[in-house]
Amino acid sequence: MAEDSSIIPGARIDQKILTIRGHAVIIDADLAELYGVETKRLNEQVKRNADRFPDDFVFQLTTEEKAEVVANCDHLSRLKFSKSLPYAFTEHGAIMAAGVLNSDKAVQTSIWVVRGFIKLREMLAGHAELASKLENLEKKYDAQFKVVFDALRKLMHSPDDKSKERIGFVVRPKKDQSQKKQRRKR
Repeated sequence: MAEDSSIIPGARIDQKILTIRGHAVIIDADLAELYGVETKRLNEQVKRNADRFPDDFVFQLTTEEKAEVVANCDHLSRLKFSKSLPYAFTEHGAIMAAGVLNSDKAVQTSIWVVRGFIKLREMLAGHAELASKLENLEKKYDAQFKVVFDALRKLMHSPDDKSKERIGFVVRPKKDQSQKKQRRKR
């Protein structure tokens, strides 16, 4: 099936995925915008279908989390003066929200949302794998490379400034004009 890029670019969704409480989530205002509905309507559907949204699918932010999200995400600055605390949807919650909204745009956009979460998960897995490999190498070769690390540390310390030769032009003090005249006469 060919991708329909006219719906929503993947990069736009990638920017809306945040990490809160150790979970990759999309804030309700962003998800509602992506699905083409008002945030109020999205949250109404979530409340009406509460049995479909366990805590690992959606959770409400605390006041502190809301303040941090507003401070760090320019596109969410409109939430600053909102009286209600926003909801955060995990990947599964975002898919379930598309199902309860039951609009064509929500269903089609949910595919892009899932792809955004998958892309993020792949990137995080790559970083975790690399960090694990580096840690294993350090443990395995730490003793063998101690000499190299010690030599590098010695090279990093600068020698005394007194032993360095100066590089550049030296400005000599001007001689008295009478001395110059005497030299010329000779």
